Amino acid sequence: MTQDFDFDAVVVGAGAVGLACGHALSKRGLVVAVLEEQGHIGQGVSSRNSEVIHGGLYYPTGSLKAKLCVKGRRLLYAFLDLHGVAYKRCGKLVVATSEDEISRLDAIWDQALANDVEGMERLTGEQARAMEPGLNAHAALLSPQSGVFASHDYMLALQGEIEAAGGAVVLSTPFERAEPFKGGGFKVRAGGADPTSLTCRLLVTAPGLSSQEAAGRIEGYPADRIPKAHYGKGVYFRLTGKAPFQRLIYPPPIHGALGTHYRNDLGGQAVFGPDLEYVPAPDYSVDPGRAEAFAAYIRKFWPGLPDGALTPDYAGVRPKLHGPDEPQPDFQLRGADDHGLEGLMALFGIESPGLTSSLAIGEEVADRLLGA
Repeated sequence: MTQDFDFDAVVVGAGAVGLACGHALSKRGLVVAVLEEQGHIGQGVSSRNSEVIHGGLYYPTGSLKAKLCVKGRRLLYAFLDLHGVAYKRCGKLVVATSEDEISRLDAIWDQALANDVEGMERLTGEQARAMEPGLNAHAALLSPQSGVFASHDYMLALQGEIEAAGGAVVLSTPFERAEPFKGGGFKVRAGGADPTSLTCRLLVTAPGLSSQEAAGRIEGYPADRIPKAHYGKGVYFRLTGKAPFQRLIYPPPIHGALGTHYRNDLGGQAVFGPDLEYVPAPDYSVDPGRAEAFAAYIRKFWPGLPDGALTPDYAGVRPKLHGPDEPQPDFQLRGADDHGLEGLMALFGIESPGLTSSLAIGEEVADRLLGA
């Protein structure tokens, strides 16, 4: 470690992406501190999602989402195997529930091939129903590389890797501000019960929903280079009774999200969600009254959903960079070429497929900061 600094790098945020950034920098021989304002890792966006490993089907050709989702998914399965983290590579069916949705499957097929997604198959409705009896399908795409996993155990493994490399994951320690030194590096002020200052050569901000707030606390960060934050709330409902399908079931995506889908989680429970509602601030309440709309949507692909079988489960909030009627942007990894501060990488809008992409995002951040 450079003796002039307390740490080679400081990462703000101990969710999946922040921990993956810390892991990638640790693998390159750096001593890293990850600061987390909550009392446990992964308590923000990373704790309230579908725990789905995405294949990488949907994202625009050449985008970071396309590149990092496919690369991240391949890295993720290998990491889970290495660390004994539970997962289920169950596969996913993207289903056309009517004839007029088949053209949308055609577009997804073309995009998946452009994104180098392995093993994709086109299925007739009869073939899809043979795989998953009870499914309403006029046609479907099979993504065999999709799955579900134990995301918190994954984050614990990342924490263990950082600490084994001599770094630290420091909990209950909110990031308060950072000041760049003229000769390079940063002085970071951290709060909590025992406020402290520390110095580092490199700084990464990846705190999910508070990414814009964190950037605003860095001296010299241009305010006009901080993108506007939007909050996309999604709720989940759990099925009372036996899970009807073994594979993930997805209708074609809705505007701005992948839409309400089905998963059979690692515990064998069927969960549906998320929907999408823009909210002015993070809100994790679940209105039981939304069950009726959920049921109507689900019956498009599972007509056999029993009445009254959905119970409220949980809600998540996604850090979006676009409003309801705006095009969905790419991941934003903002380096010195954008904000002018050498040694700083600020991440914005890391929503789905951020969890799947996390290891690849970490590698990309480390490569850019270290000039690889």
